[in-house]
Amino acid sequence: MVIGERKPFEEILKTLEGHKKILVLGCGGCVTVCLTGGDDAVRVLSSQLKMSRDKDGNPLEIIEKTVERQCDPEYVEEIHDIVPDVEAVLSLACGAGVQYVAERYAKTPAYPALDTTFVGGSVKEGYYVERCQTCGQCKLAYTGGICPIARCSKSLLNGPCGGSTGGKCEISPEVDCAWQLIIDRLRYLDQMDRYEELADIADWSKNRDGGPRKMIREDFQR
Repeated sequence: MVIGERKPFEEILKTLEGHKKILVLGCGGCVTVCLTGGDDAVRVLSSQLKMSRDKDGNPLEIIEKTVERQCDPEYVEEIHDIVPDVEAVLSLACGAGVQYVAERYAKTPAYPALDTTFVGGSVKEGYYVERCQTCGQCKLAYTGGICPIARCSKSLLNGPCGGSTGGKCEISPEVDCAWQLIIDRLRYLDQMDRYEELADIADWSKNRDGGPRKMIREDFQR
């Protein structure tokens, strides 16, 4: 899932300077799972904003709403009756969600309340770790299901660098050496032959270096 972390409150306040009425828009997708974008997050942030602006003698009127996903035009359309009545939309979604709102409602500013940090998963509630850097060429079938790009500090694709000690990365004793994890996993699966295969040179044009990416399912096009 995409992990989003709430921006510093003072930064959000500064973004909203000059606005008297806004929509605080939550997202029911990834950021709800990581506890930063759902109904509860909308209520907490709205309350904090109201109290802060009231304290400054500059009250802020807030409409609260959460849609299923902000990265889907179908759900972004649900706020079409609300947006004309507000001066700005404060989005608790990932960067993609903010942009979908901005594109659909071009005359109304859309501001992010979150910083989109990484693609990862849960260790436990409130604790999330990076697992994918969306490189566009998944290698997990060859590396025991462990991503060397996201989990190796140097994103090495051809094996360990030699700087690890006791299975830990040289950058920190708290960081596992990804390639140690990969080799241990391949040995456990009796798939060390995969480590010995010569891989093709990575086509980095499929990564972010090739510009904005897209996926088109031709079987769904009309």
